[in-house]
Amino acid sequence: MDTRQPPSLELIAEGAHARTIVRPKDACPYPAGSPERVAWLEGYDGTPAEDGPDLPETDA
Repeated sequence: MDTRQPPSLELIAEGAHARTIVRPKDACPYPAGSPERVAWLEGYDGTPAEDGPDLPETDA
């Protein structure tokens, strides 16, 4: 049985681990613009890349 996580989850976990061991964000080993870098940075930052800013609530 294969228990490995999909590559994107592994990269997210790798980025999160880098933050916990106090590696700088620019230590990301993946090239700019690559999906691997996006996933690594998501893990480092703790937020999905496509998560936009919170908008103010409107009174309905």
